[in-house]
Amino acid sequence: MDIIQLLPDHVANQIAAGEVIQRPASAVKEMIENALDAGGSEIKLFVKDAGKTLLQVVDNGCGMSETDVRMCFERHATSKIKSAGDLFKIQTMGFRGEAMASIAAIAHVEVNTKLTSNELGTHLIIEGSEIKTHEDCATANGTSIKVKNLFYNVPARRNFLKSDKVEMRHITEEFTRVSLANPNVKMQMFHNNNEIFHLPISNFRQRIVNIIGGKKNENLVPVEEETTVVKIDGFVGKPEAAKRTRGEQYFFVNGRFIKSNYLNHAVSKAFEELIPHNYFPSYFINLDIDPKLIDINIHPTKTEIKFEDEQAIYAIIRACVKRSLGAYNIAPTLDFSQELSFDLGYKQDKQTTIKEPTIKVDSSYNPFENKNENHAKQTEVKAEEKWETPSFEEDFVPEVENTDLQQIGNHFIAVPNENGLLLIHQRRAHKRILFEYFTKVLNSNKGQSQQLLFPKEIELNKSEIRIITDMTDELKKVGFNFELKENYISINGIPPECQEENLQFVIEDLIEQHKNSEDL
Repeated sequence: MDIIQLLPDHVANQIAAGEVIQRPASAVKEMIENALDAGGSEIKLFVKDAGKTLLQVVDNGCGMSETDVRMCFERHATSKIKSAGDLFKIQTMGFRGEAMASIAAIAHVEVNTKLTSNELGTHLIIEGSEIKTHEDCATANGTSIKVKNLFYNVPARRNFLKSDKVEMRHITEEFTRVSLANPNVKMQMFHNNNEIFHLPISNFRQRIVNIIGGKKNENLVPVEEETTVVKIDGFVGKPEAAKRTRGEQYFFVNGRFIKSNYLNHAVSKAFEELIPHNYFPSYFINLDIDPKLIDINIHPTKTEIKFEDEQAIYAIIRACVKRSLGAYNIAPTLDFSQELSFDLGYKQDKQTTIKEPTIKVDSSYNPFENKNENHAKQTEVKAEEKWETPSFEEDFVPEVENTDLQQIGNHFIAVPNENGLLLIHQRRAHKRILFEYFTKVLNSNKGQSQQLLFPKEIELNKSEIRIITDMTDELKKVGFNFELKENYISINGIPPECQEENLQFVIEDLIEQHKNSEDL
């Protein structure tokens, strides 16, 4: 008896959707990329309840005909390629013909679209791959797509979605990636009727500043290189702007955001010895390369790319970034004008004072008395037990209180114990102390705040601002007193256990820990 059979289209679409549409942010990415392929110069994204209730993308692109609006929801139906050879010269964002079919299989979709040459547009409603309405309508030029009740017929996938805060963070990140890659397009984003982003048409540098923050502009170093293999342009952050989080690291290949640990390592090597360990540089780098030399058909998300000569790309990126840092006098240099000093064997305590010598005079001394006395007979030579010259340190180094603690490289504390030597990482130990202190204060609800003489301002991007907003109640309970501005946090008071000079590290660590805890 034959048991193998073809799956119905709606079942096949649901299976494909599990790979293509993993969360609301995946649908956002696909819809915005379609809007870009349609030639839209203005794109709006509307989100409700972190995309679980509504996702809507509106563009002023070319629109679709009555037939095309129906065909776009069929599997493997696309206008981007016509043959296998086209896969090696792709210039568009989409090409697989799977995204819209996958979305329609797991959501309620409503489309209004109109060609610029037509007087009337088309209205389409599709639910679970089944068309409910297909009719003419009056609408603006371009396309509006609403995706409602995502995963309504896949309860297991819907139950695995994270909290609204986490899902919204992923949507924001997808919107940020596409916006950075397309500064020539006006982009707006709304969540629950609140405008999150308003990005006018601009150049690449201004788009970075509009998204990340105004103070970012002064920390951007341009990078530029053109070879027969690749053309590179963009910006890297100055070493002093490096953070303990990887948030501001973006590679774009032919206008498409990609992830590449290998190329990320190239940038990190260029910053070697310029930033502390466990700190990460920010970069926004565009790579323009012949489509024939890359393969983007690796994964449905299209964020992974294979390069024909990956080692050459690595070497060019590393050299380009390193040269840019050197051109702006950021790379380490030798200072020949520095005054030379010699090591005298010890470091004098700055608080040590030199006492004036006291001269004693014997007023009763008469040099003419006993002038016939033979002084040589009174001289005795005693045998020395040791003929050793006392060391400089023994005679001249001021005595200090004995201690068993030693600091190594401003990073570790060495403490002898019964089993040998114990090395303590200063910053991690301090983080542990703060963690235990914050936990104790939160449980007791008795936080204290130590007011700063002058407010401390720490620049944050919009994603980090939202995380701090989510943590506001907890932060104030443990003793932080602050105000959130558009692109930074102004701190007026801190817990007694915090040190003002380490405040930026503490805030960055709290943000990173909050991200990690939400992703669990």
